[in-house]
Amino acid sequence: MSAREDHARWHAARERAVASPTGNLALVETRWTGARADLGAAQASAAPTVQVTEIERTDIDSGEPQHGLRFWDAASPAIGAFERIDTYDYDPAWVIDGTFRPVQASRTVPFEHIRDNGGTRDLIVPGDITATIGGVERTLAAFDDGGKLLLVFGDTTNGVETYGPGRFLFVQHVEGDPHRVVLDFNRAFVPPCAFSAQYNCPLPPASNRFEVPVRAGEKSVVFRDGFDIYAA
Repeated sequence: MSAREDHARWHAARERAVASPTGNLALVETRWTGARADLGAAQASAAPTVQVTEIERTDIDSGEPQHGLRFWDAASPAIGAFERIDTYDYDPAWVIDGTFRPVQASRTVPFEHIRDNGGTRDLIVPGDITATIGGVERTLAAFDDGGKLLLVFGDTTNGVETYGPGRFLFVQHVEGDPHRVVLDFNRAFVPPCAFSAQYNCPLPPASNRFEVPVRAGEKSVVFRDGFDIYAA
């Protein structure tokens, strides 16, 4: 399979995933309860098309664990209005080699989040990634997302050609060499907060904001009939 064919399969899988019963488009409510909620009772009282799951985060003010519930509706208005994810054509020039240097496992970096009104949350950044992007060697901060390195980045296409707050990219480790990574920007993706207003996505830190256009990967979410996730 060619790289272009593989990219086309990835894109098709992404569109299926975001429209699945617990995909990004299905999230209709995030309910923070403080203490752990009764998941069984919440599921029992939910509509037949709704699945309820638990979620936990650290309270931004107290630093204490905060529990909540998420409600996923397979018949959500966003799924009904979803048309496609606009994507750039595959470009091999945007497959970039990088170097990963691990640091102390406890190191954290503050990331501003889209719904925190300027507040920051500390996320574990287990190493520094060095890569040349737009002709400039850069040191990037990718945080640990369930055992994968997730790069949150911004570039000059944001708000013009691509989703305004920035995009996400999973960093690929090279098998057999713990210090080599690949940044395939063809797999840059629109973050969950573009599909549902119920997400609180991290924003790119200064080190991950590029003064060049990254014309690779996903651009933006397209809905039918002027649908707006914030008005739903």
